[in-house]
Amino acid sequence: MKTIAFFLLSFLLFFYNLQGASSHPGFKATVEVEEEVYSFVPPDNGTNPLWCYGNTCIVRHGEDVFVSGVETMEGIPPYNNTRWLLFKRGQDGWNLVQKDEKDLTREPSPLTVFPDGRIFLSANPTLEPGKEGGSSAEPRLLRFSASDIEAPYKTIVPVWNTEFGFREHTYRSFVTDRNKGDMILFQNESDDDNLAIWTYRNAKGDWSHQGILPYPWGPDYEEPQTIRVCYPAVQLRERQVHFFGVSDIVEPNLAWREYKRELTGRKWDYDFRRMFYTWSEDITEGKFKPWVEVASREETCGWLFPADIWVARDNRAHVLWSERAIDERLREKFFPEAKQSHALNYAILDNGEVVFRKPVMMVQEGESEIVPRAGRFHITPDERIFVFYSLGPQNAEWGKPGTENRMVEVKDGGKFSKPVILEMKSPLQRFFTATPRSGSPPSQTLDVLGLDGNTMRYARIRIE
Repeated sequence: MKTIAFFLLSFLLFFYNLQGASSHPGFKATVEVEEEVYSFVPPDNGTNPLWCYGNTCIVRHGEDVFVSGVETMEGIPPYNNTRWLLFKRGQDGWNLVQKDEKDLTREPSPLTVFPDGRIFLSANPTLEPGKEGGSSAEPRLLRFSASDIEAPYKTIVPVWNTEFGFREHTYRSFVTDRNKGDMILFQNESDDDNLAIWTYRNAKGDWSHQGILPYPWGPDYEEPQTIRVCYPAVQLRERQVHFFGVSDIVEPNLAWREYKRELTGRKWDYDFRRMFYTWSEDITEGKFKPWVEVASREETCGWLFPADIWVARDNRAHVLWSERAIDERLREKFFPEAKQSHALNYAILDNGEVVFRKPVMMVQEGESEIVPRAGRFHITPDERIFVFYSLGPQNAEWGKPGTENRMVEVKDGGKFSKPVILEMKSPLQRFFTATPRSGSPPSQTLDVLGLDGNTMRYARIRIE
């Protein structure tokens, strides 16, 4: 009887632990701080303070947190009608510590930071101030010191391998490897939509390597073409570069393009329907692997958008993206049987192969009006992987507060913990986080910069 009881107890404990892996989060997340950083006037130039998607405008160094912001200049025509701002969080809250006094730009300015306190801001000022519409520009890096943040900054002009026609639209990516001390900058070259260009700066401060990243070819379109890949999430680690972005081309389906033109009156409409990934095993060799298509919603005119990437110590790439199954405007005419769904999706790539795929959250049509909206990874010092994400009404305008924010942990093998609902006074529907991809240290503290109407807000969340 004792033997039977022992085995029965062991089975019950095993079953309880098995269930507990999925029903208990295994961590606690406490919202310690919520506060306003700054307010802004919409620039009406096609951007907002989060427009440098895939990058971040918030970094942490020790106990200090820094944020780059956007100021809209009155009386100056778009596109280039904004200037960068730099804020630091002190004991008395957020303070404006630096601002651009002379140059103009279109897009927000990503930040990176190194352990020694060097902070870099990516700027792209126009070379034709006051000109309405498009203009030439010059990519720059501005270097600040965290220990003396109000001191004059140093301007660094990146080195490229040839002359390029830089413009106000950049789709740029700016990331660092905080352990190695190097960085890489990607930027689209406006005169050629077939490629991105990159320049690599080593730990010695030398722009030692430059090159191009040709975009994938789309042979199956009615009019075969190069597929421009934009808004990427990029990571630099041990000289490896991992690049995860979305197709961004004029609507390639001619029937859909014409129907959209009837609906909107516009001659253009861009697709965001195919997710692509590529990587370089050693960026100093200048070679990238063939493109891998991670996801597609090509059949039903859906929508995809990259959220984040994290390359772990085992070199497997964890990727996160938002996904919507269909464009409901076209359903009745082109695919009446298709069903809508909204998802925040997660996948693991190993040597270019998708080895795991699963939604962090998915809502099928008719299940709920509250759907997943956006997400970012958060990495702890022991490289546990968490996902911070938002939920909101599916028809709400972007920029309005989400209904709530949640967190889950990604367990070994791709399992997710039970979501922890965060007690946020002002939930953030779109946001940046202080990520190791931009030099912030892995931490038990999650720093979030998010959009709430025309206000940028900060939240600090402690993970225990």
